[in-house]
Amino acid sequence: MSLPATMRALEQTSLEGPQDLRLVTDAPVPAPGRGEVLIRVRVAGVNFADLSQSRGVFRGGPQPPYLAGFEAVGEVVALGAEISGLGLGNAVVGVGSGAFAEYAVLPAAAAMPVPGGWTAEQALGLVVNRPAALAALKPLGRLTSGETVVVHAAAGATGQAAVRMAKHYGATIIAAASPAKHEIVRALGADHVLDSLDADLAAEVRRLTGGAGADLVLESAGGAGFAAALASVKPVTGRVVVYGLAGGEAAITNWDLVYRHQAHVIGLNLGVLSQAAPRIFGEVMGELSVLVAAGVLPPEHPVGYDLADGPQALAALESRVTVGKLALQP
Repeated sequence: MSLPATMRALEQTSLEGPQDLRLVTDAPVPAPGRGEVLIRVRVAGVNFADLSQSRGVFRGGPQPPYLAGFEAVGEVVALGAEISGLGLGNAVVGVGSGAFAEYAVLPAAAAMPVPGGWTAEQALGLVVNRPAALAALKPLGRLTSGETVVVHAAAGATGQAAVRMAKHYGATIIAAASPAKHEIVRALGADHVLDSLDADLAAEVRRLTGGAGADLVLESAGGAGFAAALASVKPVTGRVVVYGLAGGEAAITNWDLVYRHQAHVIGLNLGVLSQAAPRIFGEVMGELSVLVAAGVLPPEHPVGYDLADGPQALAALESRVTVGKLALQP
């Protein structure tokens, strides 16, 4: 297959934020190395990690100038050495680097086939948002039927997946979202929906749980949201799984854990999970496939932007006015 030498891509030129993304038309088309595949990108996913990288707060993130984006869906157009199970023309979704482009390289071992009958757009989130939600609920959050879970940022891509799965697992769901998004979250199966900006969010959770607090809180907002999560959870047995910091950093001290919030605080980084605990990560992906096949997790319907409008898409995500998944189309 003949491939071009250059391509269109979005290049991050500073660590000042997504406004410094610029469209380039002469980026070199990358070549796959050992254990990698090159895909023609059909659609790329927009994630909060892209914002963190653009502001230099993503630990170990790339230094500018770099091609932005890491989640992509596309067709395999070239194979590196030592590839098995994938062939030219296969439609896959995966995580790599430089996904905001016409072509991107993905590790073959982490490339997941697009489910039959699904479009490229519908497969977004299968290797980022949905595994994160499932890992937070099950192996890390240890959710069981009959427990109460609080889902922060419930209208986002990860939050929506968490609400759907928590309902499937028999939990009572208290979802937090801005008022304009409440009906969307309620339609996903949330039993109660609270205003995410309510200063008395923790008190509302306590009220809804008869003063006991929630068994599990999924926390991605950071800042004041983290404090609310700690104040919402049951003493001693309650768990708070932290997988994001969209609202800024938050601190907790050993004094807090001994005298104020006697809770299990668990950090989730999907990349670290896949590397440090591959067995657990494999179980998550296996369960995810079961949930997709059972229709618990239907295809995504992301909001699409042209590649050149990437800065606007990231700005919309950062301002929290979006619902669900955002996608860039090369």
